[in-house]
Amino acid sequence: MSFPSSDLVTVLAGIVVVLIVASVIGYALQRASSEPNAVIENLNDRIQAWWIMVVLMGLALIGGKTGVTVLLGFCSFAALREFATLTDTRRADHWALAAAFFVVLPVQYYLIWISWYGLYSIFIPVYAFLLLPIIAVLRGDTDKFLVRVAEVQWALMICVFCVSHVPALLSLEIPGYEGRNVLLIAFLVIVVQMSDVLQYVWGKLLGRTKIAPKLSPSKTVEGFVGGALSATAVGAGLGWMTPFTPWQAALLSFVIVLMGFFGGLVMSAIKRDRGVKDWGNLIAGHGGFIDRLDSVIFSAPIFFHVVRYFWSAV
Repeated sequence: MSFPSSDLVTVLAGIVVVLIVASVIGYALQRASSEPNAVIENLNDRIQAWWIMVVLMGLALIGGKTGVTVLLGFCSFAALREFATLTDTRRADHWALAAAFFVVLPVQYYLIWISWYGLYSIFIPVYAFLLLPIIAVLRGDTDKFLVRVAEVQWALMICVFCVSHVPALLSLEIPGYEGRNVLLIAFLVIVVQMSDVLQYVWGKLLGRTKIAPKLSPSKTVEGFVGGALSATAVGAGLGWMTPFTPWQAALLSFVIVLMGFFGGLVMSAIKRDRGVKDWGNLIAGHGGFIDRLDSVIFSAPIFFHVVRYFWSAV
């Protein structure tokens, strides 16, 4: 697969410029502060983490299908590990977990890599969902069996099945858009992440009404509306890098934003149920892998299937 180096370079260059501006602002705020400020330190930690994530994603995009598949496969593995540490699994579940990590996950990404849509679209929700309870029940431990099995299944659904739809975008055959599918991934990631950032900014500026105080106290109606509309406008402006018209790009961006927002709420509910603030602490200022993927988790499969149904030839 050949990728449009000029378009990809333009996108990556734009992101780098934004990060440079953010880094300068963060440095200036830190120098202007006479004493340590937790908010400023957190901001700079986030900016530094973003540099690392952008470099890794940029290298993956340049590497094409193999690079993107390997990177997202690694992210799925790390996310699945984070999720598994918060579940109520027992010794009897070890074989099922081993199958999830070392059989189901690599097979799913291999199917994505060879573009076998007919199988990767059902492999986890059908075959893996039936196989894992069989493996677990053979160990003979029935204590909280339904809860334990459901947690492993849901972990696979979130961390592997949903995330794998990001590299799956590269397998779509869109007439007149050949060799440019990598930009669909860039479009999805940019819109999702800009939505998160803009909802935070609008929430800080105008936020008054809590939208889900028990799940995420920092989220407000004003922040959500302002961020959603702003991110939709950003997506419409990025229509040039997609096969969509500006209005189609705006509509798809709005769908991405909505699914990302509700995905974040669902993942927050799971964290509250488990009694933790973050899924992990691997990424400074961001928590764990799932904390960075939570919006993508719900938006990626919907974005993939909408684009496949309306634009792809297969």
